[in-house]
Amino acid sequence: MIAGLVIGALARLFTRGRQGLGLGATLLLGVVGSVIGGLLANLLGTGSLFELNIIGFIASVVAAVFLLGVVESRSGSRHA
Repeated sequence: MIAGLVIGALARLFTRGRQGLGLGATLLLGVVGSVIGGLLANLLGTGSLFELNIIGFIASVVAAVFLLGVVESRSGSRHA
């Protein structure tokens, strides 16, 4: 849970603009990013899905940034 919160917070830090996400949404973003990053790291052969390593952590943050961009673009298109 703490890793998910850190990953979600880093994703928000690396994304431009103001995101309208609360603590729960940031945590969810980080957890989903962690799962995607863990799968990518597993596919690259750097460890198992739930193993904490630097490649998986970086992939998790990148995945969370991507997810945040998708969420922001979808919510922006609804309000336009």
